[in-house]
Amino acid sequence: MQSEIITQLVLILPEILIALGAIMLLMIGVYSNARASLTVTGLAMALLVATIIILIVFPKTGLFQTNALIIDSFGRYMKILTLIGALFALIMSVGFANAQKFNIFEFPVLVLLATLGMMLMISAGNMLSLYMGLELQSLALYALAAINRNNVKSSEAGIKYFVLGALSSGMLLYGISLLYGFSGQIGFHEIALALKGENLQLGVIFGIVFILAGLAFKISAVPFHMWTPDVYEGAPTPITAFFAGAPKVAAMALIIRIIVMTFIPLGHVDSAMPAWQQILVFMALASMILGAFAAIGQNNIKRLMAYSSISHMGYALVGLSAGDMLGVKSVILYMTIYLGATLGSFAFILGMRSKSGNVENIYDLSGLAKTNPFMAIVMTIQLFSLASIPPMAGFFGKWYTFSAAVHAGLTPLAIVGMIASVIGAFYYLRVIKIMWFDDAKAHFVILSKELQFCLGLSALFILFYTFLGIWFTELAEQAAAVLF
Repeated sequence: MQSEIITQLVLILPEILIALGAIMLLMIGVYSNARASLTVTGLAMALLVATIIILIVFPKTGLFQTNALIIDSFGRYMKILTLIGALFALIMSVGFANAQKFNIFEFPVLVLLATLGMMLMISAGNMLSLYMGLELQSLALYALAAINRNNVKSSEAGIKYFVLGALSSGMLLYGISLLYGFSGQIGFHEIALALKGENLQLGVIFGIVFILAGLAFKISAVPFHMWTPDVYEGAPTPITAFFAGAPKVAAMALIIRIIVMTFIPLGHVDSAMPAWQQILVFMALASMILGAFAAIGQNNIKRLMAYSSISHMGYALVGLSAGDMLGVKSVILYMTIYLGATLGSFAFILGMRSKSGNVENIYDLSGLAKTNPFMAIVMTIQLFSLASIPPMAGFFGKWYTFSAAVHAGLTPLAIVGMIASVIGAFYYLRVIKIMWFDDAKAHFVILSKELQFCLGLSALFILFYTFLGIWFTELAEQAAAVLF
């Protein structure tokens, strides 16, 4: 009995570490002086690094509490991505905190709590653990969005995110209650077994719709994207960097798991195109098209990145719409590449700082190549990747997802994706044109070592993905295989 308890606890050791660490850091922050935020941030970064090492060095597989949490290689891969996203957000916040007097020790604690929620989401095996992880993440993110109490935009962003987030949680709960009502089960696999082989009743289809709608909010998929531009613009930039990376990876992992374990087994008795696939195709099309066109008129670089994020989630959903192992593998690789380019882009945005303070208008980048060649070159690499121009990593990301869609017979969806990608390239190339060919404006202050590290590492990842791709493809294939 005792050995069984220890075995179970070892399975969730990374989550236990993050939970205990967050509580301890909160206590340190409360009982320390005004400079505690830097200490707490440093300890939080060390904790995240330790957790990543544990996940890599001691890979564990098994079921925690029967099927409440599923510990497998898919979850491990996505957790490592999530932890890297959180780690880089904290690294970027160090220079920002010093420059902006943003010394709030609660920030790293909330990041850890949100990360804990994401890790639970990624491993969720039933509806109860899904909702518990989702709400733990969401409550921390609501507080993070409004953490800068002296800024009206930040407070507005927090309120908008909270209200719309509460609505999405309600929709998700309603969908869960419908599936539970018709199946009598809460486990992902058990729901599929209970309903498999039957003609799906209208209530089950509504349950699928409401669950996917609630989860679509978390990845900013259209039509549940309304909060994204305002929150990205209003929140402090390190928090925006966190929002754009780790939560998207975790939510996409959760969507993959619930679709593969619950919805795909139900789809074969539904119609030529199952309900879940119809919803994903619609959201993918709408996200790609709206993201491409809405970003064209944006001059605020954080709002531009918000619409860019919406379109990228659409491209990821193209791969998931395939509904097979190749599609899941393509989404895993796409999210890996997306995370790398997004973190680098936000490190650059944090570096957009003149003597009078941070600037966010893209025209403030005029002639950057003449005044700061390093920043211009690195951001050009990030933007080329986001625009999917070969041989950058972003090109391979879209290649994977479009190939998976064509392989699954969704060629029209892939064609629309390619057209949207060409349209979307315009606003990335516009920023590059401003940096390289417009007359130079005021100089930016020297980049902090933390931002130089983030920018350099992101650029190297994008440039050398051509060589790293084989290794990442093998890891993604192993991760996807455990779900089928």
